[in-house]
Amino acid sequence: MSTIENLPLWAAILISALLVIGSSLALIGSIGLLRFKTFYERVHAPTLGTTMGLFTILAASMLYFSLAQTRPVVHEILIGIFVTTTTPITFMFLVQATLYRDRFEGGDPLAGLSEEQPQVKTPNDP
Repeated sequence: MSTIENLPLWAAILISALLVIGSSLALIGSIGLLRFKTFYERVHAPTLGTTMGLFTILAASMLYFSLAQTRPVVHEILIGIFVTTTTPITFMFLVQATLYRDRFEGGDPLAGLSEEQPQVKTPNDP
C-alpha cells in the first residue's frame, strides 16, 4: 500500500490545487515568453510567472512529503531560495549585455517598443 492512498482527502485536494495553480502560472509565463516581440519585453514574463508557479509547486511538494513521511520536509525551501535569487540576477545580466550590444552596434535598443504606441503630433509638426 502506497502513501498516496493514505493521504487525507483535504490534503489530496489542496496538493492537487497547488499543482494545478503552479503549473498554470508557469504556463502563463511561458506563453508570455512566446507572445512578446522584443527581447526586452520577453524577460519579464518568465521571471514573474515561473517564479510564482515554482513557489506553489514547491508548497505542494513540501505538503505531500511532510504528510507522507510524518515529519517536516523543508528541502524545497533551499530550491526556492536559489531560484528566487538566481533568476532575476541572470535576467538582469542578460538585459545589460543585450543593451550594451545594441548600443555598441549603434542600434536603438527600444526600437521595437515604440511601434505599438500611437504617434502624438505637436502643433509644430507638418
